[in-house]
Amino acid sequence: MEEDFMAMAEDDLRTVEFIRNYLPLEVKEKFSEDDLFYFIDLLADYYYESGILEAEPDADGCIDIDTEAIAKALAERARKEKYGDFTPEDLVWVVQGELEYGEQA
Repeated sequence: MEEDFMAMAEDDLRTVEFIRNYLPLEVKEKFSEDDLFYFIDLLADYYYESGILEAEPDADGCIDIDTEAIAKALAERARKEKYGDFTPEDLVWVVQGELEYGEQA
């Protein structure tokens, strides 16, 4: 179990590093490393709760993911949890970066 936890922590660290490199400079400055860890945790919750993980792929093997809707949900949750005020426009980059990391991993 400890090995699984360590592997997940290492993957989270690699994900955050990837996203930081993915973000445009003007957006990168708006997110600390802690912010990115927070949002990848929220993304995992969102994927689980939304049913995206169980979605059936189309004929090309793709699943339609609305990054703007996800970014809006993350912004709302961060405000609700009093974590901070982030715009969906900035969070779209975080969502896209996380998805891109998942494609490459």
